[in-house]
Amino acid sequence: MSELQAEKRVLLGKKSASLRRAGTLPAVLYGAGNESQSISVPLKEFRKVLSQAGESSLVTLNLDGKPYNVLIHDIVADPITEAPIHADFLAVRMDKEIRAKIELEFVGESPAVKNDSGVIVKVMHEVEVSALPADLPHNIPVKLEALFNLNDRLTVRDLDVPKGVKIMAEADEVVVLVEPPRSEEELKSLEAEPTATVEVETEREANLKAETEAKAAEPEE
Repeated sequence: MSELQAEKRVLLGKKSASLRRAGTLPAVLYGAGNESQSISVPLKEFRKVLSQAGESSLVTLNLDGKPYNVLIHDIVADPITEAPIHADFLAVRMDKEIRAKIELEFVGESPAVKNDSGVIVKVMHEVEVSALPADLPHNIPVKLEALFNLNDRLTVRDLDVPKGVKIMAEADEVVVLVEPPRSEEELKSLEAEPTATVEVETEREANLKAETEAKAAEPEE
């Protein structure tokens, strides 16, 4: 299990900017019956732990000599640099099931793609599961080699999940499928519709920026 050292934080709200300049990430610890605490963690170490554990694997957070079993529950990123500027750590009880979103890892190569020039369409990129904290997987593999023919698909029931893990989705929901290759006319039609995608992305960035500014304006976390 990854470990991270934390300290109690006295600089709150907009004053937290000085912590970031010093290479420290403002954060909050809460959950499992614990009172919410404003804390900080070394940004460099946080990045390392995040790459190892993601937001679905347990992390040991050491605060004032006491270890907490936590999940990295939420990260606020700078809308321009995408660097973390705040994080929430959710303390969990090891004897109580929790829900978490687990990333899907697409592995292998589909014979339908290799032999028939099929196109892989990933319908899901993550799934919500219920499990004891110690049973939460880092990711769930999706084996593309099972897609032999064009129009083959894998559903939730086809996912290989560890013992004690329950996926909170219908068994027949499609995870990934392989479509026949697109014609030149279809490709030209897709290329002719870039405006809508740009507008959606711009709106998402605007919402994220507003959310970040609102977080920074809070007098206390």
